[in-house]
Amino acid sequence: MERKDITAIPQIRPARAEDASRIAEIWIFAKRAAYRSIFQNDQVSFGEMQVLPLALGLRDREGMRQDLWVYEEGFVKGVVRCTGTAEGALWISDLYVEPFFQGDGVGRALLEHCMAMAQGAGKQLRLWVLEKNGRARRFYEKNGFVMTGGRKEEAGTDEYLVEYEKEAANSLNT
Repeated sequence: MERKDITAIPQIRPARAEDASRIAEIWIFAKRAAYRSIFQNDQVSFGEMQVLPLALGLRDREGMRQDLWVYEEGFVKGVVRCTGTAEGALWISDLYVEPFFQGDGVGRALLEHCMAMAQGAGKQLRLWVLEKNGRARRFYEKNGFVMTGGRKEEAGTDEYLVEYEKEAANSLNT
């Protein structure tokens, strides 16, 4: 069989039921890579966090895909949830990129999408990130986010989350 070289055009679009398996795979593997050294709990990382139940939930329950966007370039490479609130902010949560594509601009493209949504709604962009997740914190800071001083305990753990924000009028840094 002859292999054709097809160049896919990157796009960010709402998550669909047929994306469930790929989203779940990214979500679980990226979480394991980012959080295992912080939480040091293999029972959670490899026992409780499973791809199949998450994929089935994403496929079968539309509410799990609400406000969920994917970066697709021939296949899904990253995912982000951007949720609006009445408080004048758009919240980013669940920003995960397939570990093999981290550093390729996927996360930045997903951030830019959320920023465009925030600008269109005249809202700030906010998020919570684990205090010990230095890589994620550097990523957000590199892209113009600043700490607000907000800090709260991550439920069920001894770890803390810190709050970041970015004004809607500011573009992402290069």
